[in-house]
Amino acid sequence: MIQKLSQFLCVALLAAFLSGCGSKINQANFDKITTDMTRPQVEAILGKPTETSTTDIGIASGGSSTWKDKNRTIVVQFLNDKVITKSFSAPPRK
Repeated sequence: MIQKLSQFLCVALLAAFLSGCGSKINQANFDKITTDMTRPQVEAILGKPTETSTTDIGIASGGSSTWKDKNRTIVVQFLNDKVITKSFSAPPRK
């Protein structure tokens, strides 16, 4: 009985740990995003954004998309649905 409980706790702890590691909001994925990528290409890397804003300036359209998890944020600026800038923020490493 104690052995089964120990196994269950180990599996539960491992699952909790891995779920925290599964965020797509990380430095490696941020580095994959390059200027002139399309929105669908960025979303293929990061998934659907948590926030989106759009601006129509007549001959062009722009906006930004933001992806957030508990501690990290990626913001990508688009012009005519192509990446023009990006930023990544995360707490400092200890």
